[in-house]
Amino acid sequence: MGRFHIDTLVAIFLLLFCGVFLTASFSIRETSYASLGAEVWPRVILIFLTLLSLGYLVQALRHERSEQTEEAPRGLKQWFFHHLNAVWCFVWFGLFLLSLPYLGMLVGGMLFVYVTLTSLGRRDFHGHLVHAAIAVVSVGTMWAIFTYGLKVFLPTGSIVSF
Repeated sequence: MGRFHIDTLVAIFLLLFCGVFLTASFSIRETSYASLGAEVWPRVILIFLTLLSLGYLVQALRHERSEQTEEAPRGLKQWFFHHLNAVWCFVWFGLFLLSLPYLGMLVGGMLFVYVTLTSLGRRDFHGHLVHAAIAVVSVGTMWAIFTYGLKVFLPTGSIVSF
């Protein structure tokens, strides 16, 4: 099965997934103590995911199969090296989860984003600066939104507590 068929099937699966959960969001009970209904955030996220999945389906359907097909990796060792970037992302994410009790969400998140970008991207001085800026701005902004805007208690670390 080529890339075209797999992308199309994945997009259809994602659309069905979003449809099922969007339908299920109508059975979320209403509470009287909240100013914003409990169903609002799940629906916003699901509508956004549905639009992204729809774009993915359109892109998959428009994608023409190229004549140069990449040979599939044979054996576990070739598969591992073929998907090494994805493996690194999972390794860094696992270490991020293990570091949460010690570093907290803010510092651990910044470190995770920086290390992941550095392992996948440029490793020169300019790359390190860009990766650090992206890590600080993106994680810092999300942390501030969740902490101050949404009043969500994010994990604080025992070593570094913010």
